[in-house]
Amino acid sequence: MSIDMKQFYAVFFEEVSEHLANMESLLLAINIESPSLDDLNAVFRAAHSIKGGAGIFAFDDMTEVTHILETLLDKLRKQETILTSEMIDAFLQAGDLLAELKEAHQEGGEVDPDKVKTLCKSLESLSAERAVSPESAENNSAAETVCREITFLTEEKEDISTLLRELAEFAELSCSCDIQDGYKKWCLTLAEASVSDDELIDCITFFAEPGSIVITGLEVKEEKKQEEDAFGLFAEENTHALIENDSFGIFDELPVNSNNDSDDLPAQPSLLLPKAAESAEQETQSYGFFSDEDKHIEKKPVPAGRLKSAVKSSRNGSESSSSIRVNTEKVDQLINQVGELVITQAMLTQISALLDPSEHEILLNRLTQLERNTRDLQESVMSIRMMPISFVFARFPRVVRDLSSKLHKKINLKMIGDETELDKGLVEKLADPLTHLIRNSIDHGIEMPEIRLAQGKEEIGTITLFAFYQGGNVVINVSDDGAGLNREKITAKAAERGLNISDSMTDNEVYQLIFSAGFSTAEKVTDVSGRGVGMDVVKRNIVEMGGQVEIHSDLGLGSTISIRLPLTLAILDGMSISVGDHIYIIPLTFICESLQPQTENIKTINGKGTVVKVRGEYIPLLALHQLFNIETQVHQPSDGILVLLESSNKKIALLVDQLVGQQQVVLKSLETNFHAVPCISGATIMGDGRVALILDAAGLISSME
Repeated sequence: MSIDMKQFYAVFFEEVSEHLANMESLLLAINIESPSLDDLNAVFRAAHSIKGGAGIFAFDDMTEVTHILETLLDKLRKQETILTSEMIDAFLQAGDLLAELKEAHQEGGEVDPDKVKTLCKSLESLSAERAVSPESAENNSAAETVCREITFLTEEKEDISTLLRELAEFAELSCSCDIQDGYKKWCLTLAEASVSDDELIDCITFFAEPGSIVITGLEVKEEKKQEEDAFGLFAEENTHALIENDSFGIFDELPVNSNNDSDDLPAQPSLLLPKAAESAEQETQSYGFFSDEDKHIEKKPVPAGRLKSAVKSSRNGSESSSSIRVNTEKVDQLINQVGELVITQAMLTQISALLDPSEHEILLNRLTQLERNTRDLQESVMSIRMMPISFVFARFPRVVRDLSSKLHKKINLKMIGDETELDKGLVEKLADPLTHLIRNSIDHGIEMPEIRLAQGKEEIGTITLFAFYQGGNVVINVSDDGAGLNREKITAKAAERGLNISDSMTDNEVYQLIFSAGFSTAEKVTDVSGRGVGMDVVKRNIVEMGGQVEIHSDLGLGSTISIRLPLTLAILDGMSISVGDHIYIIPLTFICESLQPQTENIKTINGKGTVVKVRGEYIPLLALHQLFNIETQVHQPSDGILVLLESSNKKIALLVDQLVGQQQVVLKSLETNFHAVPCISGATIMGDGRVALILDAAGLISSME
């Protein structure tokens, strides 16, 4: 029966992205002078896994690149050649090219074949350079070698001849098989292999029960090799004969794809997919094609009593954790359903407030328990969408490395708090704003090495990414120890552009000018920056996520740009306010305070409208009933409540009838169900079933400018 391989493309492309990200982080952190063998092995395994998967799906261009990349990495980990910075550059370029090829196969595009050939030639030339001396290589092959015994279970009908051929290419191999209760228990002996246990597991997991794989290392001395050959380890000529047979005396002969290079691991098999893959529901699950130590493997059921004891994986001596891949649409659907449950629970709570506690004590107690359980369920479901911000931070070492090298600057990147979790939707939207801020710090903030030395600073500049929780928000600081912002330069440029400025503006108000569209103080335009495009987009994107941007700077010492974001876009902490018969929600993150003003503090300024004096500061006043044309009994500010809102160091006073209360609401999109409405960011359903609109605080503040 033929199997449509395209149904597994999504799994392959996702895991390729993970492997490439892992490779890049390892390469950027590796010590060129004294590289860790574990790191080299990890990079090799990532390339090997991508090559194996690309071979399965017949992506020949990816197979070609990873094969040559793997060859050079194999020489490095065997200490047959010396690691250089040129190799690191080539490896990173190979990762970029593989990402392009993956995207081309994923989206149906093309990559210039000459680009592939050029990189392959570059890798081949590096592979031929700086070989380790024969004496050193001889010393590296220790007097002691490693022989391993490998046991695992497969289904009785599972064909593993491809696996046996692949393992035989690592080293001399012998095998035996015992059939019991519909399963085959395999016992293999692999001699003198430099391959790691992790690589062996990567190969075997595709065919075998993951939890059944056991690898036992046996140290044998070199002088005992001849003796061990007599006990079942194949000599080289026997191994070749075994590979030519293709069947190991157990299976029918399989055709070999002549297009595959004999060194490619694994060769394209005739049957590689688990039986469970026939289910359409498993298209989004991982079948362990390209697993490494961080990959979770979907386990097939093992009959009770099959394993007499808990079998531990050889990866770091720990059991492989169990997890599943779930499409984000299913998670979003679950979150929406829990949101509806929260709304229903709020309705029941509001109705129960009308009941007599003495007559309905048991019912009220159960409703209280339901409220507690609903909140716990809500928090648990929301945590599913939470992702560590390291998914964004991980891309910036490469950005800093490439751009600082291009600008001939020396920069060290520090990342703190990358385990801080944020909603997946926010994490994905953060990448572009943070990338622009990092590039801005490199180009405008950090000075050239000679200038830093002349100013008494260290030659190497530092950029710090710091994420942390503050209240119900996540704060991300992008700091540098560079030149800082020049107030005079900014105000001069603002005056030149005709922006509204005054000498009484605070530093923060002046610094906010850099977020104006087209604003730039760069003396010349480069391909990095200087066109005045970017900072306005940064602010707009952050505001759209319900966040705020603040700037702190000291001339000559450096700058810090702080981004404040809500933890999630699905749940909102807000203040309910009433205007006439309508209820509105104001996000708490924008509220400074609320007050009832005195008549003498309300002033009218020609051309400016109404303002209110709060502790010596005059703040523009916006009457919500006038903005939305609502009938109300409150017409004078002194008869209502003023809610002070702040965004981007600007404040307004919002006139409302009264404060209803603070609560957590489930955010519903207006654009999805209706269309965008000015000054409204969404809607929610209240406990009494009424729809309440959520105010766009940043939009309201901008409307008063």
